[in-house]
Amino acid sequence: MTRHLLTVLALLSAASLAAPRAEQAQTFKVEKFDIKGEGGTDYVTVESATGRVFVSRSTHMMVVEGATGKVLGDIPNTPGVHGAGLVSKVGHGFTTNSGDQTVTMFDLKTLAVLKQTKVGPGLDGIMYDEPDDRIILTNHSRPIGTLTALDPRTGDIVATVELEDTSPEGAAADGKGHIFVNNEGTNTIQVIDVKTWKATASWPLAPCEGPTGIAYDKLTNRLFSGCSKTSVVVDATTGKVVASIPNGTRVDALGWDPSKKLIYIPNGGEGNVTVVHQDSADKYTVVATVPTFSGAKTIAVDPTTHNAYLFQPERGPAPPPAAGAPPAPAGRGRGPQGPIIAAWFIVITS
Repeated sequence: MTRHLLTVLALLSAASLAAPRAEQAQTFKVEKFDIKGEGGTDYVTVESATGRVFVSRSTHMMVVEGATGKVLGDIPNTPGVHGAGLVSKVGHGFTTNSGDQTVTMFDLKTLAVLKQTKVGPGLDGIMYDEPDDRIILTNHSRPIGTLTALDPRTGDIVATVELEDTSPEGAAADGKGHIFVNNEGTNTIQVIDVKTWKATASWPLAPCEGPTGIAYDKLTNRLFSGCSKTSVVVDATTGKVVASIPNGTRVDALGWDPSKKLIYIPNGGEGNVTVVHQDSADKYTVVATVPTFSGAKTIAVDPTTHNAYLFQPERGPAPPPAAGAPPAPAGRGRGPQGPIIAAWFIVITS
């Protein structure tokens, strides 16, 4: 295991963003560990009770000790895996496998596979809704996106909700019978009633574009939506946008540390994380821009240790096209990718 240590003095200058009050200036340390292995990535998920971090790797899920970057185990045969949902009180974990349209239920202690549930196309986001005791999936299905609720004890499907967009992303629960879903394509939050499993409201998020990650703060009843360039804070009762936050691009998740009142927004385009302090319910101050690694766009925050975790493979040059091969078609595809030369597990501590 290759370890790379980078200490970052994360004090903002006037050239970047307006300087926060002196008492809010903070220093963050960044450690990078090469955990090796093959496969791209999407979400990372932390189990705060143990400090383990679950890292998606395209066809398998790596389990890493958050404090040290040591690889503790692996869950194989998760084709097209996007993320993990963890339910410590029943000892079960779940992965969303878009490649075969299944959810894998596994034992949290042994990592042994317990069950595979066929759900359907477009599996992507996943979270544990603790107040309602449900695993929540957000699916990029066609012709319309869906939310699926699973029983965390059995892995069985208990509800499916049709959404207004084919690209639902993060979800968060308020503990009052509501689940909030970011819709990346329509730039909205939809509100789901967990008693009826129906969508009851749709809130526009302007100036946010492409909302992905989401978190809920119980104390202030506020939602935080991670967006490209400008993230937003939303009143979870009225749906009104009450504050906006400047950040970078290619945001695909958002972390929240309620005891420190810090929001972490990962900017994959710039290879850094915007750290924001909640001064009050409707006031937010950027306190740091922490360098990470180009492409690292998802994040998980451990509320116990206050560590933030990211992951991003580093690739070498793409191989040249074979002689006589036709040119790659134009479009959004990434084209040929080079080999993975390092797999950076990134830890931010304050």
